[in-house]
Amino acid sequence: MRYLRMLFVAVLAISLLTVALANRQIVDVSLFPGQFGQYLGGTWSARMPLFLVILLSLLIGMVLGLIWEWLRESHLRQESNRRAFELRQLEREVGGLRTTHAAPRDELLAILDAPRVAPAPAAPGQTTLPAPR
Repeated sequence: MRYLRMLFVAVLAISLLTVALANRQIVDVSLFPGQFGQYLGGTWSARMPLFLVILLSLLIGMVLGLIWEWLRESHLRQESNRRAFELRQLEREVGGLRTTHAAPRDELLAILDAPRVAPAPAAPGQTTLPAPR
């Protein structure tokens, strides 16, 4: 997978270099159409190589798309954060229940789990018979 990524980056770099070498002529780039820039007090244009115009427009488009998607998915991030908070809260609650309910839940189980006490030794001449019914 890493080689495929490196191959993609190499092909992209070669293609951008080819575009840059093929479009080296200088062009005028104006921010406003016609003579509208004069009403705003200045020349709102610049002279730059065509490949720079192409690369800057690609970069600006990518940044605008990134911002658009980030804003569009903000409700998903909020929902994810809310659910993560609820999950942490429930995990703390379950952990608390485990510690408070670790003791036996039934009295019979508590008696069966209690350590056995050895019976007292019988006096000489006395037998240990079960009690009559």
